[in-house]
Amino acid sequence: QVQLVESGGGLVQPGGSLRLSCAASGSIFSIYAMGWYHQAPGKRRELVAAITSGGSTNYADSVKGRFTISRDNAKNTVYLQMNSLKPEDTAVYYCKVDVKADPKSAPYDYWGQGTQVTVSS
Repeated sequence: QVQLVESGGGLVQPGGSLRLSCAASGSIFSIYAMGWYHQAPGKRRELVAAITSGGSTNYADSVKGRFTISRDNAKNTVYLQMNSLKPEDTAVYYCKVDVKADPKSAPYDYWGQGTQVTVSS
């Protein structure tokens, strides 16, 4: 079993910054892609940013140039640096990690519990 612990959400004024973290622990042989999604009330969950094991990244158009995803493979942790935050960034943010538990198992997606980000004056 794999556990994901998210941290770093909160209330911030427009134009401010937050840094989210998501640490994976448990039965981990290797980690493939790691990513962040957000879900606003009444809307579906959407990809914000993702990073492969090799460090390639992709971003939603709405956050390009403002958000940066990174990972620390030694710590099994993925980060999301969010700058120039806007009210429309308000949502619950979830991390997703693609984990291979042992050499013979198939990769499986695990989700964090979610952390609230509110951008408001």
